[in-house]
Amino acid sequence: MDQKPNDQYNAATPDSAAVRVGLRVRHRMFDAFMRRLEPRPTDTALDIGVTSDQTYAVSNYFEALYPFKAQITAVGLGDAAFLESLYPGLTYLQANATRMPFADGSFDLVHSSAVVEHVGSFDNQRKMIRECARVARRGLCITTPNRWFPIEFHTQLPLVHWLPPPVCRAAMRRLGYGFFAEEDNLNLMSAGRLREAVAGIAGWRFEVITAKLLGWPSNLLLFGYRDGA
Repeated sequence: MDQKPNDQYNAATPDSAAVRVGLRVRHRMFDAFMRRLEPRPTDTALDIGVTSDQTYAVSNYFEALYPFKAQITAVGLGDAAFLESLYPGLTYLQANATRMPFADGSFDLVHSSAVVEHVGSFDNQRKMIRECARVARRGLCITTPNRWFPIEFHTQLPLVHWLPPPVCRAAMRRLGYGFFAEEDNLNLMSAGRLREAVAGIAGWRFEVITAKLLGWPSNLLLFGYRDGA
C-alpha cells in the first residue's frame, strides 16, 4: 500500500518520537532565526508554508513562537485561516511560494520552514528562494532537511535518499512511498545545492548553517541579509 502524506508531508504519527524530536530541532532553528535576524516589534514578517494541520506539535511553530504575532502574514496552499482567530492581528493568505502576490520589499523579514523541498524541480526551488529575496526588505531564513542526514524525515526511511535520485525514487516506489518518490512532492537539498540556488542574487549576502541531531547536521538553514539593510 502506498503511503499517503498528511498535511505535514510526513508519514509519522503526531505522537511519534520522530515528531517530538523534530519539535526540539525546530525550536533550535527558531532560536537561530531570532539571534541572526533580530526582529523588532515593528518589523513585518512573512511566513511561507503554513499548514491546515492542527494535530502535530510542529504545525505552524513559527506562529506559535514568534513574539510579534500581529506583524505576521502567513501564506500556504491549504486552508489555515484559523490562524487569524488563534493569533489576533495575524493575516492569512493562500499563495504559491514560487509566485507570491506581493510587491518587492513588502516585508522586513521572510521565514519559511520545510517548504523548499516540496516545490518540485531545482528550477522551482531557485524561483522560490528568489521570490523570498524579492519580497524581503531586510533578511530571510529558509530551512530544509539535510539530504545527507541518514534518516529521511518525511518517510522515516534510512539511507535510501542517499542513492542517486533516479535509483532513490525507484526504491521508494517499491517500498510503498510513491507520493514521496515524485520530484514534485519531495526534492531534498544539500548545503551545496542551496548555495547554488542563491548564486547570482544581487544585493544579498547568504550563509548556510546547520541544526544538529545526535551530532549530525539534520537540517539546513539558509540566511540572507540584504546589503545596506
